[in-house]
Amino acid sequence: MFNAIGRIFRTPDLRRKLGFTLGIVALFRLGSFIPAPFVDFGNVQQCLAANQAAGASGLYDLVNLFSGGALLQLSIFALGIMPYITASIIVQLLRVVIPHFETLYKEGQAGQGKLTQYTRYLTIALGVLQSTTLITVARSGALFPNSDPSCSALITNDAWYAILLMVITMTAGTGLIMWMGELITERGIGNGMSLLIFTSIAATFPGSLWAIGIARGWDIFAIVLLIGLAIVVAVVFVEQSQRRIPVQYAKRMVGRRTYGGNNTYIPIKVNMAGVVPVIFASSLLYLPALIAQFNQPAAGEDPQPWVLWITNYLTQGDHPLYMLLYFLLIVGFTYFYVAITFNPDEVAENMKKYGGFIPGIRAGRPTAEYLDYVLTRITAPGSLYLGLVALIPLIAFVWVGANQNFPFGGASILIIVGVGLETVKQIDAQLQQRHYEGLLR
Repeated sequence: MFNAIGRIFRTPDLRRKLGFTLGIVALFRLGSFIPAPFVDFGNVQQCLAANQAAGASGLYDLVNLFSGGALLQLSIFALGIMPYITASIIVQLLRVVIPHFETLYKEGQAGQGKLTQYTRYLTIALGVLQSTTLITVARSGALFPNSDPSCSALITNDAWYAILLMVITMTAGTGLIMWMGELITERGIGNGMSLLIFTSIAATFPGSLWAIGIARGWDIFAIVLLIGLAIVVAVVFVEQSQRRIPVQYAKRMVGRRTYGGNNTYIPIKVNMAGVVPVIFASSLLYLPALIAQFNQPAAGEDPQPWVLWITNYLTQGDHPLYMLLYFLLIVGFTYFYVAITFNPDEVAENMKKYGGFIPGIRAGRPTAEYLDYVLTRITAPGSLYLGLVALIPLIAFVWVGANQNFPFGGASILIIVGVGLETVKQIDAQLQQRHYEGLLR
């Protein structure tokens, strides 16, 4: 293992790519601590400390996780990579609704380049929307779920030009992060956007574990660490699990050459949807809480019944109704997303076109029905697995009392494991191009 790591740094091309990737990651983390214009950095740090000491769970916990803690610091990179993730998911879903998008996707590199351009435009539009919402919430004092008076004075200038400058700065930060991710993909190692998300989440792990040790004692810290390692092992096992459907290709003569006749397989992963259903479910559950946040009563007035109901049942992660809705939404979104991303009819048609067939299954419609049968049943354990992993931090909130400080669960561990495995595989593939042995054995 150590010899393989040494070969990485002895190979000039790999060393240059790795150094470039680490340099971009360092700049990304630096921007997460630079405050946006007209932000009172001292008050922000005071509110953050009070929020962590109280163990409070806020409205923007998931977005703050993806930004590496930059959101609650109101930095220039406050929005993180979240607008790009949302834009990518929206464009992918629009392929089902808008035929032109599906046509562009099938055109190959040129059409997919146009879809990427649409994703960039939508990212900037979402950046403007999300930065405006974030600044509005910060001005109202509702960004942190505590009653500290300093949390209502996070912005030093309420003039229109100050707000406009903050919106432009945060949106530009989102555009810069998007450019950094594309640079890593082009010149570095691994997928740039995924690595930036990996960096944001991994950066919060030491502080979260330390906070649990200080607040709950080192015996709880050791138990949490052991549970975390067990979760990582289980997630790696499930993420690597797949059903391999055998495919044979018939031999055909073209001139004097014989083509086909080889055997391969279609890999269908247990978790084909990745972390997208967790993001979908979290975002959908945030909407009622966000609407209720903007309908809070004035001082001395009673809240409206629907606002009170949402506040009591849909904003607290430890409530059974919240957990049940969260779990059911994840299961439903998993089936929905897998149905969109994997089309059995298209796969069966491509196999038939190139002379492929599944042993014992006729080509064409029977193949599509068989693939749909397998996919529906293998998605069931995958959706239950996603739901249970996503509930881990909510259960930890009840048991440990550290919802926002519990790093081993939900979207965070899925992304950490998935991106880590994919990056190691890419490094291993590049090592094997230059040496007989790779990083993995």
